[in-house]
Amino acid sequence: MYSLQIEKAGTLSGHQNPIFAVENGSDPVTVFTAGNDKGVVQWNVETMAFERILYPVQFSVYALHLIANSTLLAIGTRDGKVHVVDTQTQRLVTRLEHHQRPVFAIKSFSSKPELVVSSEDGTVSIWNTGTFDLLYHFKVSDQTVRTIAISNDERWVVFGTKEGHVKLYNAVDHTFVEELTAHTRPVTSLSFSPDGRYLLTGGRDAQLHVLDVGGFGLVKDFTPHLFTVYAIAYHPTLPVFATASRDKSIKIWAAGDFRLLRAISFEKGFDSHFLSINDIVWNPFKNQLVSVSDDKRAMVWDVTL
Repeated sequence: MYSLQIEKAGTLSGHQNPIFAVENGSDPVTVFTAGNDKGVVQWNVETMAFERILYPVQFSVYALHLIANSTLLAIGTRDGKVHVVDTQTQRLVTRLEHHQRPVFAIKSFSSKPELVVSSEDGTVSIWNTGTFDLLYHFKVSDQTVRTIAISNDERWVVFGTKEGHVKLYNAVDHTFVEELTAHTRPVTSLSFSPDGRYLLTGGRDAQLHVLDVGGFGLVKDFTPHLFTVYAIAYHPTLPVFATASRDKSIKIWAAGDFRLLRAISFEKGFDSHFLSINDIVWNPFKNQLVSVSDDKRAMVWDVTL
């Protein structure tokens, strides 16, 4: 049995509105947060302090992604644009103007210079991260494509849709392969396990599905939260993963058998969020978990096994 110790390391306060996204910087002590504010904020998790407004925005930010092998942060906004900003110089490198509806998810490949963007318009666009030319554009759904995951070997890219569908595509040529086990409500989170064995899918139906990557069959399904599962994040080294939810809680699970290890919430005695938790990320400085919420705060958690 695992014995998990959890302590709150700090609170990052300063946002005036709900925070929807959190992402690590290229420097291990740096995290970025953004939401229904007028800017992307840079924080230092070593000093637990505000550093600067990295980049001002006119519309809400729904997605942040540090492009693989770079210092470039891709910022997806409600007006359908993706702003690519150099996090060292604060220079706007380019603005990707393609989607006509909000951008909800952004991912990139480590093995090739491609950026994947999904939107409320039901389509996905693929961009070259060297030239930022549009490479592909295809329809995935009649409704919002809410979330994206890329497999560890970068063979597969998976999209979660508002209809509750999970769509599997070949990551080499971006051709459709199959539709996987569906949720009864929108799919809001996706994550491949670090060992490449499983694909986890979370939804607004408060369900979590575990699929075997070997054939993408359903291995297990359960109800991890009372409401929407907004984020799933595996720890980089420990055999655990975290989920975050609209029910105002974070839960830590055993990666091997999916047992609940600990719950982080106000009801469990933690000085935690009191509104929906919208995103989480494991920060590499001390492998701490960073969570962001509708309560306008980011929180940093020490999780030790």
